Amino acid sequence: MVPVLVEIPMWVVLLSPLVLVELTIRVFAIFDINRAERRTRGLDKLGWSLIVALVTFAWIVYFLAGRDYVVSED
Repeated sequence: MVPVLVEIPMWVVLLSPLVLVELTIRVFAIFDINRAERRTRGLDKLGWSLIVALVTFAWIVYFLAGRDYVVSED
């Protein structure tokens, strides 16, 4: 039996790094949302987590508009 080699299209090869980076940042954003000390704007943590998990590149909106930057008073 002869092994069958499948040729991978060039667009798959070119988009693979972008998909991996997007998924990595998406996972980081979900962990960031659910940190105990993190506060969010606009939606609760569950809402932001669902939006970031389900919508492509929604983590950009979270980091720009949904993340509440609190200055610590140490």
